[in-house]
Amino acid sequence: MRTVLSILSLVCLAATFSACMTTREARVDSDYSYRGNFRHYRTYDFVTGTGLTADTSRLGQSVREAIKQRLQVQGYRQAKRRPDMLVNFRVYEGDMNFHGFVQEDLSQWIKRNIEETDDTPREEMQGYQPVRLLLAEGTLLLTLIDVKTNRAVWNGYASGVSVPEGPMGEIVLRRSVRSILDRYRVFTEELANGQLPRTEPDEQGR
Repeated sequence: MRTVLSILSLVCLAATFSACMTTREARVDSDYSYRGNFRHYRTYDFVTGTGLTADTSRLGQSVREAIKQRLQVQGYRQAKRRPDMLVNFRVYEGDMNFHGFVQEDLSQWIKRNIEETDDTPREEMQGYQPVRLLLAEGTLLLTLIDVKTNRAVWNGYASGVSVPEGPMGEIVLRRSVRSILDRYRVFTEELANGQLPRTEPDEQGR
């Protein structure tokens, strides 16, 4: 009887923990630049630095691997030399005031083929509708940077990301990455045309 009660207690505890995680990750959103050249991005690399983005950080490696897996599925390949995009990520602890924008879905905007450039007339520009957000209990922010223009072209974020110690922290971050990149459903032209993305050769040319 005691064993049965112990099992039931563990099940209830797991269900409570799962519900807590779901609640904390309830807000996932993104915004983008109207100057993003999303149709032509094919390669990427990561911004390097300290803390979570450092190669020596196990949690950073978990986030990096989760991003790699998703981008590979969408046709992108990692390139150390002259990538089209740089990927940056950061975890902010506690509550965070964030300035986002009210926009249509990115994939729908890309279909309308109205990317803005320096030559776009002012009256034809989309215009941004800013919105102030309070992201609570920790936020994971992913940013895509256009290397050619050195501008951030996409932000994706998940709030309620509390990273515990140990393996559970890696699970929370991987789950958050998947939720965020669900907002970036942009496939490369190669993949859209049925072509598999090429892999970059290693240092020995294999």
